[in-house]
Amino acid sequence: MAKANATRPPTRIQREKTEAILAAALDVFSAQGFRGATLDEIARAAQLSKPNLLYYFPSKEAVHHALLTRLLDTWLDPLRQLDPDGDPLTELRAYIQRKLEMSRDYPRESRLFANEILQGAPRIGDQIQDTLKQLVDEKAAILRAWSDAGRIAPVDPHHLIFSIWATTQHYADFEVQVRGILGASEDGYFHDAAQFLAQLYTSGLTPKG
Repeated sequence: MAKANATRPPTRIQREKTEAILAAALDVFSAQGFRGATLDEIARAAQLSKPNLLYYFPSKEAVHHALLTRLLDTWLDPLRQLDPDGDPLTELRAYIQRKLEMSRDYPRESRLFANEILQGAPRIGDQIQDTLKQLVDEKAAILRAWSDAGRIAPVDPHHLIFSIWATTQHYADFEVQVRGILGASEDGYFHDAAQFLAQLYTSGLTPKG
């Protein structure tokens, strides 16, 4: 946590500077990766001096951890909204749509998270095994109950969730590749992706007979 917040609630100026630092750090980390990024670059992007930045965050690791913690909470929102009382296929289509919207609206955050995972999650490994695992297990239990009740086709719930992550986050993490191949506008290929994935999962998960 920023040092400025340690003893008393931050002032408006402190909140604004903290947000400016995190916004600048997101640009730098998503472009350079953790190892390539420097505090000097982040301070320059935030239009602050390095000593001023260090007043708010004591190290590059602290800035990166704050970004990842915020990102993980945001990233889990679409899964949190999966409603056990809703129609299963409707709920899953809505979840896929929310995940695609996250990829469209937060591509830098997605790449930041992907880079952390590819490095072995050295800075958020505990949160993955705690917060993320608990939520995924909770929602996997819902999917399993739907499957056991015949409301969706038999499916491994954890691998279904992994599959949805892979197919939706691809459009953020490999955005350059998608644009290069499709040559389409962002709105166009996200719309097409939503239709395709909804059809793919609906067809695969509709109970037979």
